[in-house]
Amino acid sequence: MSLRIGSKAPDFEADTTVGKIKFHDFLGDGWGILFSHPKDFTPVCTTELGAVAKLKSEFDKRNVKVLGLSIDPVDDHKRWVGDIKDVTGYLPDYPLIGDHDLKIAKLYNMLPEESGDSAKGRSAADNATVRTVYIVGPDKQIKAQLHYPMTTGRNFDEILRMVDSMQLTAKHKVATPADWQPGQDVIIAGSVSDDEAKQKYPQGWKAPKPYLRIVSQPK
Repeated sequence: MSLRIGSKAPDFEADTTVGKIKFHDFLGDGWGILFSHPKDFTPVCTTELGAVAKLKSEFDKRNVKVLGLSIDPVDDHKRWVGDIKDVTGYLPDYPLIGDHDLKIAKLYNMLPEESGDSAKGRSAADNATVRTVYIVGPDKQIKAQLHYPMTTGRNFDEILRMVDSMQLTAKHKVATPADWQPGQDVIIAGSVSDDEAKQKYPQGWKAPKPYLRIVSQPK
């Protein structure tokens, strides 16, 4: 099954560092971020897990549940978090999913079926494609997915900005322009007619082009 924006995020049950979870139940009626790692005790991933722990309160404010996934057993994850705390100063207090049998990586198209059924003996290079971020909405649909190489650490401030944009545009008929930050002007969605826009924005809007209608961010 190919996963795209708008696809239903596959549900799964898994062992994690906080116990067994069922993905959809864990998310409840909120948003979710599932971000994956090719191997425990790897340098870039160590910094990433700490970066997410640092931002955990920001994700909580936005009703976003965060889950990490790594292709190793949960017992290895529990040993790894100590290193993460030592390196970054932050201890991950969100679930880290154990995917020692590669089932979730395959379910989410991060590894091919012929990859086998065990993490044992596999290197980070073998799992290089397990470097994806999935952002899932309350409807359990995939709202965004980002793929990173092993040598490039993820920018979780940018992922937080994406969440802000998607939550805003899900509530209001607007879009956010390039480099938008919360509180800045937004674009009236193309699906909104001028007549409808006049009712919603009686103060008017800036229109450098007829198809580009700019207004203040809705409250």
